[in-house]
Amino acid sequence: MEVFIEPIGRLMNEFSKLPGVGKKTAQRYAYRVISMTEGEAREFADAIINVKRRVRFCKICGNFTEEETCAICKTRDSGTICVVKEPKDVIALEKLHEYKGVYHVLHGVIDPMNGVTPNDIRAKELLARIAEGNVKEVIMATNPDVEGEATAMYLAKLIKPLGVKVTRLAHGIPVGGELEYTDEVTLSRALIDRKEI
Repeated sequence: MEVFIEPIGRLMNEFSKLPGVGKKTAQRYAYRVISMTEGEAREFADAIINVKRRVRFCKICGNFTEEETCAICKTRDSGTICVVKEPKDVIALEKLHEYKGVYHVLHGVIDPMNGVTPNDIRAKELLARIAEGNVKEVIMATNPDVEGEATAMYLAKLIKPLGVKVTRLAHGIPVGGELEYTDEVTLSRALIDRKEI
């Protein structure tokens, strides 16, 4: 049984709190930090503190930004809104350089098994944006898993009576897959071939 001195054990414990980081990876990360110069370690720590102090959510779409409103909401046509689960999904779609509308980040999906209801995601904010009147299409780009599909269908039921076209990304993204891990060609095809719900 390995026994670590307190500072190493504490650092490993912090790294293991990150998603996808098990004990062995946390140990490798801790050893890497130990091998850094004090200056490198300070830069690493400063980057963490800096991101916590400066990054916030856009007041309109919920994406990451350093300002009150993100650059996408400031400069893009707001007639089309692409609804995604998390900010990392915005990055995946932006890599395509094909979508010219704005986004709406839900910060989750409906998941009754884990106690996530429509009140726990940014559904009300989406409806408020649509109520402003210039939205012509809402693209549901939640992951093609059970929770993502349920969320897309729930939101579509609320949006359609408002006279707004609701589409879903076309198939091509595997069921149970996640946008951030989908290759760019497949994601691009899914965006282009989206269908009305």
